Amino acid sequence: HLTEEKPEGLVNEASRQVALADLVIINKTDLVSGEELNKVRTSVRSINGLVKILETQRSRVDLSYVLDLHAFDSLSGISLQKKLEHIKSTCAHLDKGIITVTFEVPGNIKEENLNLFIQNLLWEKNVKDKTGQIMDVIRLKGLVSVQGKSHQVIVQGVHELYDLEETAVAWKEDEKRTNRLVLIGRNLDKETIKEVFIATVREKQGNS
Repeated sequence: HLTEEKPEGLVNEASRQVALADLVIINKTDLVSGEELNKVRTSVRSINGLVKILETQRSRVDLSYVLDLHAFDSLSGISLQKKLEHIKSTCAHLDKGIITVTFEVPGNIKEENLNLFIQNLLWEKNVKDKTGQIMDVIRLKGLVSVQGKSHQVIVQGVHELYDLEETAVAWKEDEKRTNRLVLIGRNLDKETIKEVFIATVREKQGNS
């Protein structure tokens, strides 16, 4: 299903589901070769660099890995921080459009400027790649340092919906404050997104 081709401008449903997933279960691993299994892993990772992969046989899965993921609440702050430190941008493998890009920008940012960046990206859709194509974000996730907040703030969005929530993880006094974002979607250009982010969050606050 991941290889199913759709008319120009459309994404096949399997790729979309992988892009939105926090957890992907690869079942029946005993029925394929190691090479075939590796192709599946690579395909999933190329679309979604955030996703956790479980490999199973006969659908046997420990429910503790499936339930209570805390994927969309403030309790995920600590695990997300560790995960974001190791996420890398991906290259298209199967679906030429859907990839994962990640970037990091140090410093504090104003919440109003962060909202402006996200709204331009998700709502106004006025952020384009170098060829002029609109960047289509399917999923957004990250941890940011917002001015006036002592705790890390988790940012997450799906299509045009997004939310900011303060986590239980406090910034340490000697800790370097930084903003890490991961975006999954089509026509994503890492350097362009990073440039737009920096220009937007620093627009009203100079170089601070």
